[in-house]
Amino acid sequence: MANPLFDQLFGRHAGRTTPFLHLGDGITITHSDFLAIAARYANAFSQLGLTPGDRLALQVEKSPQALAAYAAAVQAGIVFLPLNTGYTPAELEYFIENSGARLVVCDPERAERLRPIASASGARLETLDAQGEGSLPEIARGQPATFDTVARSADDLAALLYTSGTTGRSKGAMLTQTNLLSNAETLVDYWRFTDADVLLHALPIFHTHGLFVATNVILLSGGSMIFLPKFDLDAMIAHLPQATSMMGVPTFYTRLLGDPRFTKELVRHMRLFVSGSAPLLAETHVQFEQRTGHRILERYGMTETNMNTSNPYDGARRAGTVGFPLPGVELKVTDPATGDRLPDGEIGQIEVRGPNVFKGYWQMPEKTREELREDGFFITGDLGFIDDQGYLQIVGRNKDLIISGGYNIYPKEIESVLDDQPGVLESAVVGVPHPDFGETVVGFLVAENGRSPDVQAIELAVGAELARFKHPRRLIMLPELPRNTMGKVQKNVLRQEYGGLFAEASDRKT
Repeated sequence: MANPLFDQLFGRHAGRTTPFLHLGDGITITHSDFLAIAARYANAFSQLGLTPGDRLALQVEKSPQALAAYAAAVQAGIVFLPLNTGYTPAELEYFIENSGARLVVCDPERAERLRPIASASGARLETLDAQGEGSLPEIARGQPATFDTVARSADDLAALLYTSGTTGRSKGAMLTQTNLLSNAETLVDYWRFTDADVLLHALPIFHTHGLFVATNVILLSGGSMIFLPKFDLDAMIAHLPQATSMMGVPTFYTRLLGDPRFTKELVRHMRLFVSGSAPLLAETHVQFEQRTGHRILERYGMTETNMNTSNPYDGARRAGTVGFPLPGVELKVTDPATGDRLPDGEIGQIEVRGPNVFKGYWQMPEKTREELREDGFFITGDLGFIDDQGYLQIVGRNKDLIISGGYNIYPKEIESVLDDQPGVLESAVVGVPHPDFGETVVGFLVAENGRSPDVQAIELAVGAELARFKHPRRLIMLPELPRNTMGKVQKNVLRQEYGGLFAEASDRKT
């Protein structure tokens, strides 16, 4: 094939007047109409001087035109770099410079601040707003509605996605055509997507979940999407009856459950709810099934690999687990010190290998060698174990492991106890510096609406269930946990903010 990713995801729909995007205002964009927009953008990129292999950095609000820019980049052989809309100009400076982007596309309101940054890196800057207007659409409007697809090989780069950068500089994960296409093919089959599916899409499209999982799956299966700009509870309630499937982060599901309009009748046409990007509380699983009769399907993926594991479509979807390795994906749990495979039931680092695993980190060969073994296994940085039924359970990130007085402490174990306490909605456990133990455990609690958890009673409950060295030295109530845009709890923020809790003890000791 001339361009596997474009041909299989987009080109297959040439001439089809079937629905692709159902917008919130009632407008429907067909597959052929979308391809025409994408072709005009591909021509615009070419006119702006971009050539195959160049990087296109895009930081814009979600819109059909933003999605068309992705299609156009694939068709023109350009490496697509979507950027979180929450990033500041200071953060963007690093991404633009590090990627060597030739073109930066941003919201018109940011153009003045970003133009000097783009210029300093030798990049051109154009604009695109949430309504699909701006200097880039202006250039595209005068272009032909067809474009000769650029030939690319299966191993050519299709996208750069930067990791969240909770420790040190963000790393640019190099994703090939095969990485993206193989994962979409696997998921379409595993999750039973067909051209009859209508996916309710309220995720951002600067992230793997919304762009390379949700969108690519629908493109490959031939289905359509209800394409909402963002999660809006009223809009979700209004559109759910027209959908057959939905992908979301845990926050989507907890907010739906908090609304009395979210009923079994409302979702009777649905066949699948998928959750990812952050762990789903067992309580949410139970409440969702009781309310709707549906069991949420939880899966596990990451920037560098797309999806690795999934609970089964048929069979038990077990709360607290992320299921089994997807077809074609190998997974093992290893000793962090030696790299040796551990027996089932033992906690270690999770490693994966398969066609979904990225090519390496952009301009970081040493970091690539550290995390991507010569035999193709990627060290994910997540800790977990295979339980007695073969399901993968994740207990946290390697960097979240707490070593206190020589003991290894896994936050997830403590969080599970805290989450079960009366009045507690959710919790987070981190390690902070301590003068005697190196690190010690601190727990953060968020109360259920209208409840006031009894902290002393919680401390007693923890004491009854966990060994003394695992007990939080301090329990702190917070109105909410800090999260990133995909709903992941930012434990690095908690560690940074509360890192000095026991500094006074250190001062007294000295």
